[in-house]
Formats: sequence, C-alpha cells, structure tokens
Amino acid sequence: MANILRDLSYRYQWLYDAIAQLSALAVGGESRFRQLPLQDLTITSQTRILDLCCGSGQATKFLVQQSQEVTGLDASPLSLKRAQQNVPAASYVEAFAENMPLGDNQFDIVHTSVALHEMESMQLRQILQEVYRVLKPGGIFALIDLHAPSNWLFWPGLSIFMQLFETETAWQLLRTDLPQLLGEIGFQVQRQTLHAGGSLQVIQAQKP
Repeated sequence: MANILRDLSYRYQWLYDAIAQLSALAVGGESRFRQLPLQDLTITSQTRILDLCCGSGQATKFLVQQSQEVTGLDASPLSLKRAQQNVPAASYVEAFAENMPLGDNQFDIVHTSVALHEMESMQLRQILQEVYRVLKPGGIFALIDLHAPSNWLFWPGLSIFMQLFETETAWQLLRTDLPQLLGEIGFQVQRQTLHAGGSLQVIQAQKP
C-alpha cells in the first residue's frame, strides 16, 4: 500500500502538494513549515542557497523570495521539470545528493525539507559528507525532517502516515540521532528544535 500511494503522490503533483499541505497544518501551515529551518538565519539577495532534494520546488519557491542565488538539486528528471515550471527563478542540477557535481565551498546555506528520511543509513552519511563539502566555512546546513514523537498523542497519526506513504528508511531515521551523526561528519549543531509533538525536527548545523 505504501509503495502504491508513494508512486501516486510522486506521479501527480496535486496529490503530493495536498499531502504536504495537510501535513504542514501540524505546525501552522505550509508557509510556517517552510520557514522553520531558516529561522533566525541572515539571508540576503546574494546568499548562495542549495535546495537539496528540491523535488518539484515546494520549498524552492519560498527560498527564491529571499535570495537570487538559489540552486535546486534533485535526481528525478520529472521533478526537476516541474520545479523549472513552478519556480523558474532558481537554477537546477540533476544529480544524486550523495554525489553532487558541485565544487567545494560553494554555498552559504544548504537546505533540505523532509528528504533525509528517504535515505538508507550509508547513503545518509554520504549525503551529509557531501553537504559538508559544498558548504563554505561558516555555512549552515538547515533541515526539517521526521523525528520520533516526544508526545505519545502524535504516535498514531505519524504511524498511519508512515504506513501509507513511507518505507523502512523513514523508521530508520526515527531511530537515528541526527545531531550526533552530523557531529561525526564535522558539523557543529547550533540548534535542534522539535515541533508537532516532537514528530518533526528542525536542525541548523554549521561547518566550522
């Protein structure tokens, strides 16, 4: 069932968008959901931002409102085609996140939104290493993704969502101490905040 619904949501953008908007209600709506990872970060029109695993540009459209130097990266040609139509102000790169064809020390901010839970454990580590490589010294990795709820009332809803739309990799992320893993890569975690009863985590981690 999960694979069928996942395939449908990726095939039909209206369905994906509807699921994303419904999920974002837990933190006050999509606009606030997209802003959470960027909270308190200094962003100017010249801030170089990489929107990692950008999909069809759901978060990219918010990033281009703050910077003229936004690059979206995704491995799906279909998603990138949609992103180019939805958010033409950004530039785009088709590539896997664990092997980015980008130079070292290029970006001030690397952002990703609910994508890391799609990755196997070794793949996740490789992606974090790549993020570290492409960030400038002092740059920030800003992310929002799933987290094991701290409030038991949120477990039933999250479990149903996971069973319908996610795979084992999402459960693996719930068991992963992401701040610790980021520290092992070399990042200094500046902030971790939990939202929606702890079922979402926002992390800002700096490359020294």
